[in-house]
Amino acid sequence: MRTAKIERKTNETDIFIEINIDGTGQSHIDTGIGFFDHMLQSMAFHGPFDLKVICKGDLYVDDHHSVEDIGIALGQAFCDALGDKKGIKRYASSYIPMDEALCLVSIDISGRSYFVFNVEFETEKLGSMSTQNFKEFFRAFSHNAGITLHINLLYGENDHHKIETVFKAFSKALKEAASIVAKDIPSSKGVL
Repeated sequence: MRTAKIERKTNETDIFIEINIDGTGQSHIDTGIGFFDHMLQSMAFHGPFDLKVICKGDLYVDDHHSVEDIGIALGQAFCDALGDKKGIKRYASSYIPMDEALCLVSIDISGRSYFVFNVEFETEKLGSMSTQNFKEFFRAFSHNAGITLHINLLYGENDHHKIETVFKAFSKALKEAASIVAKDIPSSKGVL
C-alpha cells in the first residue's frame, strides 16, 4: 500500500498527517476550522483516500498558518506515499458539478510544481475560514507534492458550492493521476 505519515511542528502549528493513496475514503480530520474539516473529509471520501489530519494551530491569530501548513504537510505526505511513481497514470482531469457550480481540475504528477487557481469568491469567509486561504492550501500542496495543478472554476454563484466542487474535482483528478496503470515511469526522460 502507498502510505505516508508526516509530522510538522513550528511555532505556529503542530500537525500530524497520515495518508493511504489506495484507501477507501475513511478520514479523521481535526484542524479546528470546521469548514476546512468538511472539505478535507470530502477530499478523502471522493478520492477515495484514507486521510488523517490533526492540527493544533494559532487560530487566535487567524486560520492562515494552519491552512497553509496543512497544505505543505499533506503535499509532502502525498509525495512520500507515491514512492518511485512507477506505473502511475501521471495525468488526469476531472469535471465535477455541484448544483450551479462547475469546476475543472487538471493534474500532472511531474515532479515539477506549477500552480494555476482561477476561482473567485463573493464572501470573505465560509464558516470561520477565510476564502483567500483555499488558494494558499492548494499552492502549498502543489509545491510540496511536486505536481502541476490547474484549478479552473468555470462558473458558479454560491461560494460553498464553488469550493466544494473544487475539492471534489481535485480529489478525483489526484486519485486518477496516482492510479497504477503500467509498470514503467510515465516519462520519456525515464524519471519524474
